[in-house]
This record gives sequence, structure tokens and C-alpha cells, in this order.
Amino acid sequence: MKIAICDNDLAIAEDIARLIRQDRPDADISIFRSRETLLESPEHFSILFLDIRGVEGLEIARSLREREAESRCPHSILIFVTAYREYMEAAFDVHTFHYLLKPLDVKKFAEVLERAYREAEAAGEQVGRNLLIRQGTAVRKLALRDILFIESKDKKVIIHAEDGVYEAYGKMDALEVALGNSFYRCHRCYMANLAKISGYAPGSISFSNGESVLLARRKYHEFVKTYLRYAREGGDVNI
Repeated sequence: MKIAICDNDLAIAEDIARLIRQDRPDADISIFRSRETLLESPEHFSILFLDIRGVEGLEIARSLREREAESRCPHSILIFVTAYREYMEAAFDVHTFHYLLKPLDVKKFAEVLERAYREAEAAGEQVGRNLLIRQGTAVRKLALRDILFIESKDKKVIIHAEDGVYEAYGKMDALEVALGNSFYRCHRCYMANLAKISGYAPGSISFSNGESVLLARRKYHEFVKTYLRYAREGGDVNI
């Protein structure tokens, strides 16, 4: 797991690194002393501990989110470590995972780190993963990150991807289990990739290519909770 710490106070940054290594000795940790050096780094970090002082910390976070969107990589799990409570509300505008106050509570830090590890693993679930579908005698490989949504029709599944539409024999129940938490079964006949949603309302979900599918009304509140949790925990958000 690649972890970055950005804090101009080297003693604090090294203390955070020490706490991480206590629980995760195999962590790959990089320390940055300034906004510029962090933004210049070509690395993508699964978890980022970021000091926030005034608007500068928020600007760093926004720049990182913009870069992630451009490169289509998963969102870093962003954790602010700060002595300033007043920026807490604004911090969540950049999909902050947690907000830790200085001086650090060691027990609380360990709990947040454990949750961050779990969520980073979930956020990267689609990266490098593929769905194999059979079309006649041929087998096609589709990257999960390119799938918008899947619909069921008769005994087939119809996969709507960024580069086209693919039909294959299969069952939605089996796909729901195989695809994991980054996909949501929003209707008996539809399953949505949470990373590709551009909007939702009672009765429908819209996607980044302009298409929409049915959202079962009885599942609306459950869907909203699921999507907000997904966004809060670092998932790709396009709304």
C-alpha cells in the first residue's frame, strides 16, 4: 500500500509514519514537506495524510482530485491531520475520508488507518480487474472500469460499456456476487457501476454517457445510503 504524508513539520510527519509502521510495517511511505513536491510526484498514493492550514490544504486536495479525474485513477483515501477545526466542513467537499485533530490520539489513529486500508482496497477493486464474457465460441475481456451498467433480458445480460454494448449469456445474480461492492443492483433488471453515475433521482439513475436506467422505488433510500458511503470512502464520483 502506497501512503503519502504531506506536512511541512517534519517531526509530525515522521510521527505519523511511525504510527503507520506500528500497525502496517510493510507500508510504502513517502513524506512530502510542501504542496509543490507532492503535486510534482508522478506516484498515485492509495492513502494520503494531509496537513490543512487555511485554504492551502483544500487547494492541494482539489488539485489532487482533478489530477485523479484526468488520469482516471482511483481516488486516494484522503485524511486531513490538523489542529484547525474550522475547516472540517469544507474538507468534506473534496471527499475527505476522515479528519484527525492534533495532537493525535493513538487509538483513534489506528482505527482510522485500519478503515482506510479496507476502503483503499475496495476503491481499487476495479483497477486491473476484468469481466470475461462468452459470445458464441469467443471469449471477450471487458475492464470493469469501462462498464457503465448491466441489464438483464431473457436469458442474456447486456453490458453497456464506454466502447459499446455487448450481449452474453449469464445471470444477474451471479454477476452481482462476482462484481463486488463497486456495482449496485438498482433494479431486478439493472446493475449500475457506482463509478460511472452522473446523477440520480427517485426512479432513475443516470450515467456519464447520458443513458439512464430504472431505480426501483423501494430501493431508493438504500441506494442513496450506499452511494453516499461509497463517495465518502473515496470512490470515484462524477456528480
